[in-house]
Amino acid sequence: MEVTLRLLKQKFPLFENKVLREMLNNGKIAEVSANTEVIRHGQYLKMLPVVLDGVVKVYSQYEDKEFLLYYIQSSESCIMSMSAVLQETPSRIFAVTGTDVTVMMFPVKYVKKWVKNSAAFNSLFYNLYDDRYSDMIDTLNQVLFEKLDKRLFEYLLEKSEVSGLKKIKITHKVIASELGTAR
Repeated sequence: MEVTLRLLKQKFPLFENKVLREMLNNGKIAEVSANTEVIRHGQYLKMLPVVLDGVVKVYSQYEDKEFLLYYIQSSESCIMSMSAVLQETPSRIFAVTGTDVTVMMFPVKYVKKWVKNSAAFNSLFYNLYDDRYSDMIDTLNQVLFEKLDKRLFEYLLEKSEVSGLKKIKITHKVIASELGTAR
């Protein structure tokens, strides 16, 4: 995917032109195939990935169990990764591509600068925080208060919406892992 100023303006219409030009000049493009780990738990991030195309799944890990937290789609980044970048702490999540993905990677120094100096970039940060926080509250409510059959149905609906597919090929093991339950 060729990244141009026009494409960045489409993906981030509220960003100031100065920030978009800095993104174009300092960002690095990566094409990543499906089912590839892009962020490891405990990794120190030197660059913040922003999804331009495709879907990334973000997981929490406790001992040997994994739990799907949320999806990152076009024009989004992972709030947990952004937090790790801004605080220069190790990642508390891991992320795997759900589809073939195009990401643009931005150096830490620019991310910090944009959060501080760009109202639109700062707004993106808080909007992502709000979206992911809502996702996690919804997930927690489902885990605590919904029966497994309803959780499974909602999971498959979301998986279909995110992937754009009506038929989903997935194993019981993956479903159990992503729902945080036994097979």
